[in-house]
Amino acid sequence: MDDLSIKIKIADREYPMKVKLTDEERVRLASKIINEKLKTYREQFGIDDKQDLLAMVAFDCLVDKMAAEETYQVIDQTVFEKVSQINHLVSQSIL
Repeated sequence: MDDLSIKIKIADREYPMKVKLTDEERVRLASKIINEKLKTYREQFGIDDKQDLLAMVAFDCLVDKMAAEETYQVIDQTVFEKVSQINHLVSQSIL
């Protein structure tokens, strides 16, 4: 198999996990981004409670994900409309 046992550290706690070799870089980067956001919130708001910090980071990540999904929906709709227009043009030219 191509599973890899790794440990990631989030908020000063280590978490062992098994990940696919192809996902290792993404998982480590996600851990790094989470820790950077934790540090930013700690410094920006003076919050030391890790549960509060993790909740804020989770909320921030979900808002970002929702915004990205909305963007993808707009892109998907635009692509669908363009493909439909092209199909219509091709159909007319064949007739």
